[in-house]
Amino acid sequence: MPQHCAAYSCSNRRTLLNRSRGITFHKFPKDKDVRKKWEVALRREGFTASDKSVLCSEHFKQGDFDRTGQIVQLRNGVIPSIFNFPVHLQIPEKCRTTATSRRAEESLFMAFQDAPETAPSHPQLQPNNDHGYALPASPTSLKARFTETLARVESLEREKKNAMAREKRAKITVKSLLWDLREKNLINDELKEKLEFY
Repeated sequence: MPQHCAAYSCSNRRTLLNRSRGITFHKFPKDKDVRKKWEVALRREGFTASDKSVLCSEHFKQGDFDRTGQIVQLRNGVIPSIFNFPVHLQIPEKCRTTATSRRAEESLFMAFQDAPETAPSHPQLQPNNDHGYALPASPTSLKARFTETLARVESLEREKKNAMAREKRAKITVKSLLWDLREKNLINDELKEKLEFY
């Protein structure tokens, strides 16, 4: 039975399709303190991780992974930080509450309404409706897609390198078998050449 990601509203399962997409699954840490931090980060009320609970790689930053070996592993002490929480689970952003800062925000809002073409640029980028199908609206989501793509390319390059090494080892094994068969006079030179060709 495939394992499901324990994150809120994440539908990723441990399947061949997700593996081919570069999604990896990671068990909750055995260290009780780090495990508790993972459980808190999930923001699921009453959730306690079991020994079989997993989180998928989409909830970690690219820098959280150790990709030096053949198996993608998480670095020690890493806490999942990328989630798509509904509004009631999101932590509200801190904002200024002094009378002066409120008046400044109101005057900026009024300036936008009065003359939007002369208003100073707002720090948040507006979505590009021109080609919205091609690129995400914000640079952070674009960067996230870019890093995911880079990680996928690295994964495919490693897979290619491993496949080429396996092919090379298989060829060496077949050649040594053919040589042994020829030495024991179990096949003649003509058959050996045909087999080596294939």
